Amino acid sequence: MIIYVVKTGESLFDIAQRFQVSTDELIALNELDQPSRLIVGQALVIPVNQYTVQPGESLYVIGQKFNVPYQQLAEANQISLNDTLQIGQTLTIPQPEKVSKQFNGYVEPTGGEVSQTLEQSARSKAQYLTYLAPFSYQVNRDGSLVPPPLNQFPQIAANNNVLLMMIITNIEDGSFSDELGRIIVTDENFQDQFLTNIIETANQVGFGDIHFDFEFLPPEVREDYNNFLRKAKQRFSEAGLMLSTALAPKTSAEQEGAWYTAHDYAAHGEIVDFVVLMTYEWGYSGGPPMAVSPIGPVRDVVNYALSVMPSEKIFLGQNLYGYDWTLPYEPGGEIAEALSPQAAMQRARENNTEIQFDQEAQAPFYYYFDQDGNQHEVWFEDARSIQAKFDLVKELNLRGISYWKLGLAFPQNWVLLDNQFNVVKER
Repeated sequence: MIIYVVKTGESLFDIAQRFQVSTDELIALNELDQPSRLIVGQALVIPVNQYTVQPGESLYVIGQKFNVPYQQLAEANQISLNDTLQIGQTLTIPQPEKVSKQFNGYVEPTGGEVSQTLEQSARSKAQYLTYLAPFSYQVNRDGSLVPPPLNQFPQIAANNNVLLMMIITNIEDGSFSDELGRIIVTDENFQDQFLTNIIETANQVGFGDIHFDFEFLPPEVREDYNNFLRKAKQRFSEAGLMLSTALAPKTSAEQEGAWYTAHDYAAHGEIVDFVVLMTYEWGYSGGPPMAVSPIGPVRDVVNYALSVMPSEKIFLGQNLYGYDWTLPYEPGGEIAEALSPQAAMQRARENNTEIQFDQEAQAPFYYYFDQDGNQHEVWFEDARSIQAKFDLVKELNLRGISYWKLGLAFPQNWVLLDNQFNVVKER
């Protein structure tokens, strides 16, 4: 499997001929809705296992074509680096050795119901998941729980050997509540009933992991949160349940701010079974245009996490979306529109614009003008940007990747995942 970037004047037929694959296979793998209208700068995944040598080609030239070191190409085919290739000779293209990792997929029903699209997404992607995480159970101030619509999620998880993750948040009246968060982590009488309710619900529905996503906690409750996690871990372990948490993207223990201070990386790494680093939203709907998860800042967060907890406890958070900003950006002005990678590609094609790639951020972007003459800037994910994250997970031996969120079309992600990883199942 390789990643190829479409050049000016190329057609799908040209690319298929060049790499000796069928156009039908390229259309299916990349879910091309208009295969006759490729976009300059568009990244395609191409399945290549064997290749027939063409006139004038050397090991080096073929290695460059497939992004494989020519030495590795020679070794895979048991030929000398000095051998002259013969026209028509068939070469095996080395494939990456699969590594075993875990993958989580959040699902977020909206409008109080699970749409057919979201349910179908969960059903089709469950084969690639270790955990399926419906977002989210909310908490009343008496410790009772308000469930999200679950529909067929428990059955989908059971049918695909996926562990169901119970997401619990401090969302109240549509937003994360610092006051509700304070009650949860400081009121011991509340906690006793709250934890009992969680265990009963987990047993009834079939959850295997309890996942706390408590955000914007008051800074002064940091140690209270740690102690609450210790209590929860003991109760959940006795009930045969795992415990995990979501962590804001910090780069040091001293990092301050409403989103960060109460999240103690070292304590969470000691107490819980695993954490999900929320390594996205550098580019966000209310902020200036930029990559949602630029590789440099993402790496900085992971490196800090690795300094205080083992790599096998760390899930890299990964967005399955991008944003379309109307320019000029003005703080407090119009918020950016969220869109899937596939929708971003369609919008680039509709506006006849070339996709560019930021090498430092390892992320694609483009500009276009709408029908009213307003300029837009779009940052999203493609095969190249997700490959950079896959490489990071493998390099640093992380537990795996946690996707926010299913239901957003990004076919290349799943093709590359299947090509490079064995999905570990917890059930």
